[in-house]
Amino acid sequence: MAKFAVGKIAMVAVIACLLVGSAPQVGATITCTQVTNLLTPCISYGVFGGTVSKECCTGIYKLNAAYKTKEDIRQACSCVKDGAAMIPGINYDRINEIPGKCGTKCPYKVYPDTDCSRVA
Repeated sequence: MAKFAVGKIAMVAVIACLLVGSAPQVGATITCTQVTNLLTPCISYGVFGGTVSKECCTGIYKLNAAYKTKEDIRQACSCVKDGAAMIPGINYDRINEIPGKCGTKCPYKVYPDTDCSRVA
């Protein structure tokens, strides 16, 4: 059973990396590749629950520190939204709990119908 879970997490990480490598929005300095690299450790919590890893929280802190403009926030929101949509079994409520569990905040909530162009 553990091998299946590890294999599923690896598959989800690969899918996320492949699907969120899109070009950044004009004016944004954050790329989807950066967002994916920072947040990949959070995927297992988003799918399976349990405990949010230290690596996930570190990624959240680094992403929050990387925001320089509203466009950066909007770009990150789009990257997270698009990536999450490709992950089988993702739980959006869990995704949105992660910043609080890490002791920080996120400037947006991610759901399938989130309009990232209006965040910030």
